[in-house]
Amino acid sequence: MSEQRTAGAIGGHVATAVWASVLLGLHAVAGFFVLSALLTQSEGPWDHTVTGTARLMAGLGLAVELMALAGTAAAVNTGRLRHWWYAPAAALAVTALVRMVFAPRP
Repeated sequence: MSEQRTAGAIGGHVATAVWASVLLGLHAVAGFFVLSALLTQSEGPWDHTVTGTARLMAGLGLAVELMALAGTAAAVNTGRLRHWWYAPAAALAVTALVRMVFAPRP
């Protein structure tokens, strides 16, 4: 009986580690897109593609973060992860949304 409990506990820890790893990977990808959106700057009055580029990168970051938020909600609801896992997803999603709204004007 104790062997079954030990195997179940190890399996639970492995599942939690997998959830956390997947979410960290998604946050890293979204962070790349959001950082690229934040670092996109106009080179002058002739540069008309900067707004589209900043919005595209922010939109990609937001899309990835929405997947991360869904994964976080699933992991938190099953009891695998704590509620604080919502913080990085929310911060990146809000940053991406703000960058999309306040994209630079050429």
